[in-house]
Amino acid sequence: MSDYRGYEGDSLQFLKSNNISVSDSVKILADITYSGIIMPRYEHSDDKHIVLKLKSGYNIGLEIEKIKGIEKIKSTEKDNQQHEKVEKVSGLPKILLLSTGGTIASKIDYRTGAVTPVLTAEELNSSVPELAKMASIDAEVLLSEYSENITPEHWLQIAEKINDYSKSDYSGIIIAHGTDTMHYTSSFLSFALAGFPIPIVLVGSQRSSDRASSDAALNLIGATKFIIESNTKGVFVVMHQDENDDTLACHIGTRVRKNHTSKRGAFQTIGDNPAFIITENQIQKNISEDVFKINEFQSKIKIDTRVALVKYYPGYNPKLLDHIIEMGYRGIIFEGTGLGHIGNSMYESVKKAKDKGIFLGMTSQCIDGRISMTVYESGRDLLDLGIIPLENMIPEVALVKTMWAMGNFQDAEEIKKIMLENIASELSY
Repeated sequence: MSDYRGYEGDSLQFLKSNNISVSDSVKILADITYSGIIMPRYEHSDDKHIVLKLKSGYNIGLEIEKIKGIEKIKSTEKDNQQHEKVEKVSGLPKILLLSTGGTIASKIDYRTGAVTPVLTAEELNSSVPELAKMASIDAEVLLSEYSENITPEHWLQIAEKINDYSKSDYSGIIIAHGTDTMHYTSSFLSFALAGFPIPIVLVGSQRSSDRASSDAALNLIGATKFIIESNTKGVFVVMHQDENDDTLACHIGTRVRKNHTSKRGAFQTIGDNPAFIITENQIQKNISEDVFKINEFQSKIKIDTRVALVKYYPGYNPKLLDHIIEMGYRGIIFEGTGLGHIGNSMYESVKKAKDKGIFLGMTSQCIDGRISMTVYESGRDLLDLGIIPLENMIPEVALVKTMWAMGNFQDAEEIKKIMLENIASELSY
């Protein structure tokens, strides 16, 4: 890294004249006294400010004209070897850490200010030294993708990789994943690897690991603690419970959803409390012992992506549904209103889909609650047209489950049966 990366003009001259470089620890006298580390800036910044990372972990910008004095406390220019190979301690539980990309495996690009997926799994491991004291972690990069670029083909790749370790001596597997589509991936793994003998934990970060106030380290530590101490199996998502650094939530992989764009506590279990609450001192269990009823593991890692998720809205053009039918889709999941409704303008197209043998499932746009299509006449009409109510399955989970079911089962009645079967806690009662 350049000694002055991202600085130019007046801010560059200010640093040079005071013999200060990026990554130096300094004390700055301005309106108050600040202590922290000089951070890089991205190349298109103005030249009137410097950026200081405070001990609290947060970055602030200081206008150089208002700085009365700056003192170098420590030069850290020689301490850039941050990602040395971690020495493993014998006798600790073994954990496999797979990196797929996303914010947790990213750094800020100080040329543009954007976040780019460049961290390796080994860097993730070594950047959180606490992990080496908890477990012997093998790290591997499987993918390097933002979560919006993750596709069902990637789900298959992740599942196949994990399946290779079904008879390993690992205590669990952590998957570093982007947050935006993490609940899609956790859903597929929940179905494809139902009954997997060790826990699989997806973990992400709302802020990249080299940014101020990043949640990456705490989430990784929490996921590791959960694997070591929970004595359970299944697919889970571990993220912050709220803005508090002391509490993490562990969600069942088919009952979780990202409900906020940027907050640390963006993920929530729908319709219930998180399965586990993780703190420094304990792991609080909120689920019963029989949540994961499948004891015998037999992987089913196939998929058919010819399934559409249709969000109904007033004025939805039925021709859009006709086009989906004409494209050869085998399944349609409706995200209906309220208790599970779509407008009667859709009925003719729904009948076409039924006549072609397309699986039709109904979920609700409401964040919480259960489908009940017998309450109103319109719902009963849809039942007669062959739409299957999917109880309180989350729409995205219903989409993924249908893809999985279509890939692993061919008979229409068997697919219908499997869609109504509670395989991985996708239905809660």
